[in-house]
Formats: sequence, C-alpha cells, structure tokens
Amino acid sequence: MPGRYKSYSEHKDSGVEWLGSIPNHWDVKKLKFLAYIQPSNVDKKTSTKETPVLLCNYTDVYYNETVHADMDFMKSSATEDQIEKFTLKSGDIIITKDSEDPNDIAIPTFVPESMPGVVCGYHLSIIRPQSTIYGLYIKRVFECGYARAYFSTRSNGLTRYGLGTHALANVFYPTPPEKEAENIANFLDHETAKIDTLIEKQQQLIQLLKEKRQAVISHAVTKGLNPNVKLRNSGVLSIGLMPEHWTLKSLSLASKKLAVGLAMSVTDCYEEEGVPIIRNQNIKEGYFDGGDMLYLNPGFAEAQASKKVKAGDVVIVRTGSNVGLTCCVPDEYDQCHTFTTLIVTPSDELVKEYFTYCMNSAYGKAEVNRLKFGFGKDNLNVGELRAMPTLLPSVDEQKEIVSYLEQEVAKIELMVKKAYVAIGLMQERRTALISSAVTGKIDVRDWAAPPANQTDKEVSA
Repeated sequence: MPGRYKSYSEHKDSGVEWLGSIPNHWDVKKLKFLAYIQPSNVDKKTSTKETPVLLCNYTDVYYNETVHADMDFMKSSATEDQIEKFTLKSGDIIITKDSEDPNDIAIPTFVPESMPGVVCGYHLSIIRPQSTIYGLYIKRVFECGYARAYFSTRSNGLTRYGLGTHALANVFYPTPPEKEAENIANFLDHETAKIDTLIEKQQQLIQLLKEKRQAVISHAVTKGLNPNVKLRNSGVLSIGLMPEHWTLKSLSLASKKLAVGLAMSVTDCYEEEGVPIIRNQNIKEGYFDGGDMLYLNPGFAEAQASKKVKAGDVVIVRTGSNVGLTCCVPDEYDQCHTFTTLIVTPSDELVKEYFTYCMNSAYGKAEVNRLKFGFGKDNLNVGELRAMPTLLPSVDEQKEIVSYLEQEVAKIELMVKKAYVAIGLMQERRTALISSAVTGKIDVRDWAAPPANQTDKEVSA
C-alpha cells in the first residue's frame, strides 16, 4: 500500500502492539480521552408507560455505512432518561457491542446529522467524540484491520460475545492533529467510495449472471435445445408453450416413489459416527453440500429402513425459507436418511439430473409456490407434489439437455466465481487502505479531492 502513496519521513514506536510505529508528531490516546462511550440499554419491547421512539437497532448499524432519519427504523419506547442519553446526534459513531460472532464486534456506522426521536438500541454502543472533527476518523479506525482483530480478541462469551465498556474505553487510538485527522477521513471517504462503486458493479454482474443461469435452465427444460422445434400449448401457466413431441405427466406417474424422510425428533439418536442424515442445509440449488453432516445411531437408522434414500434419489426441501430447493443424492450417501425432506425416486422415463434442473428452474419454482401451504412457514407435502406437472422429453433428449446445461452452467458459475474473487480483492484493498491511512503508514496531508468529472473517470476506469 505505501508504494502508491508517499510515506511520513519520521516514525516512532507507538508502544501499542497492534498499532506498531506511527508518525513522529502523532500521539496515542485511550479512546475514553477522545470520546464519550455509552452502551445502550434501550430494548425493543414496547411499554405504554414509556415514550414512543424510533429504535436504531443492530441490523441498521451492521449493514450501513451511515444512518439517516429516513431509514425504516423499528418502533419502540424509552424512558425520558434513555431518550436524553441515547438520542442520536451529529458526529456519533454507533458500534455493535455484542454478537454471536466475535468478528462482528465493534462494527461501526456514522451519524451525519442529529435525529430527534431516534434512539440507539440494545446490542449497540454510542461513541460520541469530544471533538466533532475526530468523528469520521474514529469511525475509520474502528474499520481498520488491526483494530478489527484487536476487538475480536477482547470480546468475551460462549454463545454470544460481548465487548465491555472498559475494553472500549481503554483501547489505545492513534491520534493525529485534528486537521490531519479530518484530511485522512476525507481522503478515505473519497477512495473507499470509488472502491465501493466497483464492488457494486461486480455485485450487479453477479446478479445478472444468476438471472442468465436461471433463464438458460428454464428455457432448456421447457423448450428444449432445438430452436426450430414446433411448439404447442402445454395448458400449464408456468410452462406456457412446450415442444410438440414432449409429453406432460403428473409427478406421481413419472416417479417410482414419493415419500418423506424422518419426520420425528432424532436429536437423541445423533452420534459422532454412524449413518448420515441429510438436512435442509445440505441441499443446495442443483448440488449436494456434505459439510456440517450429522450422523444417526446405526441401530435406530436400521429400524427406520423404509425411510432410507438411495443414490440417485432426488431430495427436495419440504419446509422453511428454501422450500422446493432440489438436488440428487450422491453415490457416497446411498442408504442414508433425510430429515423431513421430500424424496423422489424417478421412473425410468425421468432422468434424475433433468428433473433436478426442472425443480430449480423458474417453472419448477412457480409450481412449488402454487402447491405449497403454511401458516408463517412454507410447507410442501407429498400430496401436493404428486400433482405437479412434469415435462417429459425422451430419455435421450433429457440427457442431451443435462449435458448442455452442465457445460453452460459451469461457464456462468466460473464467471460468478471470478466476480466474487474480484470483490474479495477489492474488499481487502479497502481494508488495507483504511488501515494504512489511520495508522500513519501513508501520508495524505497534501491530498485534495479531485474535480467531480475526474472522479467519475477514475471509477469507470
């Protein structure tokens, strides 16, 4: 990072392990001498005896660089004392003070303007700088890679990790002169905005590629590969026109078996080794994920032998947010169990890979949405699945479609993977740039914001 930017001419040892050396004219101060630190105790519960307020909660902070009055805040209530302490003011930094993951401790956001009626909620702390000039700079130090590592090691807990006020107040912060701190913050605002724009473009590319993947699959499984084939009305809204020579049957007639896996509590039967049990999290869109696999007692598993799945069966998520997600059971999981998933054994006229593509296509998802039911939770039962209309080209044509889709999907997935790698590299550069600037590894005192038209050219480049 210093190679692109000039360095300070003289440095000194900061005396702080995570900080290392700093410019000679910088100081090191504990955060409590730079800011007022106040953990919030305003919960989301509503009491009729308290004053209605808008609550800035954990997700508002975790997913946003800044918070603004026009955000969709949760409605809650607070005492007059809480309102006085925790109403958001211009220049505040809000951080996450506890989380299920120690790496999510001290994630910051910035409050650019005062927001009467909006208070800082539970699981968060307000860092209120004693000098407003230091506000954005302090926020950037929280984002610094060195600080992130420091705070994660200072969190405590077993299932939920917390960062106490003492640990926050006594962390040593690099402290440049106010004007320099302001320039560092402005420099980082400008440079990270450019990186964020490039990241957003890669995210848009990923979304377009995923849409293309869905379109390619949906067209192939409902229209085939021959662009000149004669089409006829399928009579099914989610399919529309279909090749004239294809047949259409209910899934009950296109499969040998439709069943449900173990629909009972099995937590008492888990063991370190034994018979694998497939759960919803193992079923991905078109592929099987063997990570985080659980195992059943072999005796219990054998007693439920009628519920076992075979290699080549197709398993479908039956309940939850990913209902309808489908994949094939790999050879190495032959004779294992599943937990409440739907199990389809395709007939000889239905190729399992083709059926999997069908289920994960736009047409398959539309049919699942039509057939599922549930109160607060989506469910797809065997009875409904039996009636699902299933497109049946010849077996040879199904295999051709599968071969084509495997190649096309692999190309798209490779482009998606490259885009994710690019995002990762840009995020690493973003963190490295912030770390270098706030710890004095690069000198940006002479930096000035370029004209707007030049900034646009830099981003497009």
